[in-house]
Amino acid sequence: MALLPILEFPDPRLRTKAVDVDPAELSTPAFQTLLDDMFQTMYEAPGIGLAASQVDMHKRFMVIDVSEDRSRPMVFVNPQIVSSEGGQVYQEGCLSVPGIYADVTRADTITVRFLDRQGQPQELTTDGLLAVCIQHEMDHLIGKLFVDYLSPLKREMVRKKLAKARKHAA
Repeated sequence: MALLPILEFPDPRLRTKAVDVDPAELSTPAFQTLLDDMFQTMYEAPGIGLAASQVDMHKRFMVIDVSEDRSRPMVFVNPQIVSSEGGQVYQEGCLSVPGIYADVTRADTITVRFLDRQGQPQELTTDGLLAVCIQHEMDHLIGKLFVDYLSPLKREMVRKKLAKARKHAA
């Protein structure tokens, strides 16, 4: 397994809209290795979700594990939210926007259809942190970031703060 580089805001590649994964691709060793690499990258970061777009792979899939002990790895390929209800405000962070957190309003309960790691069709109804994480990662697949929910002024402040942090790290 290998750690993959995570794109960081404001990298324009994060704005790329992902394309569907061909289901035949799921059974290839290369795709399965990529999933393993994404899980390792997400866990090392550390994070609870990682969309393919964040590692410069612009296909519609993501990995998620919201468990405390990293025991519930989930793969969502070609996900679609088919229903949502309610609303909740959740403080979100993002591996592509390191060190920044902000309140974002998302649906409280969602039903998502997707293919699992083996290419089997699944439907999941969930709420709480998992629902938030799925919605957050699905935003990445359409080129949207959680900072897009912020005012333009706050978004510019985030951009400047990250640029300053990168400058000091160099």
